Amino acid sequence: MRIIKKYPNRRLYDTSVSSYITLDGVRKMVLGQEEFQVIDSKSGDDITRTILLQIIGEQESQEGNPLFSNQVLQQLIRFYGDSLQGLMGEYLERSVGTFMEQQDILRKQVQNVMEANPLNIMSEIAKQNLAMWQSFGQTSDAQQQVSEAANKPDDKSPEKD
Repeated sequence: MRIIKKYPNRRLYDTSVSSYITLDGVRKMVLGQEEFQVIDSKSGDDITRTILLQIIGEQESQEGNPLFSNQVLQQLIRFYGDSLQGLMGEYLERSVGTFMEQQDILRKQVQNVMEANPLNIMSEIAKQNLAMWQSFGQTSDAQQQVSEAANKPDDKSPEKD
């Protein structure tokens, strides 16, 4: 786990590479799914959440289409101090986790479709259709044979003269 120290001058220092890092650098670590912890250099407190909230704040103000509307932010603020605050946090965490899983599945499906050769897809469909028509034809032939056998006189039965 990478340790980042935040100094009183508001600078972040990545101890694993011995250099200063910006909030954008921390954001890239999040996107890269690197584990890290931000520690206040004076108190030794874990301030990772504070830094993550700063990154979200920057993203919300920079992007043309914010993730959180004013209404959603107000509703979130109203949950603080509420008896259901803990449940709301757990609900949000699970909801986002589920959304991410579904997003990964959808991306894989889209990627499989995009990588597929359209000619191969059409060939497979044609093969399936041909097999279906052939089985339909065999069924019709078998029905016709049964019908003919039912109408054919039995050789063992005595002929009536």
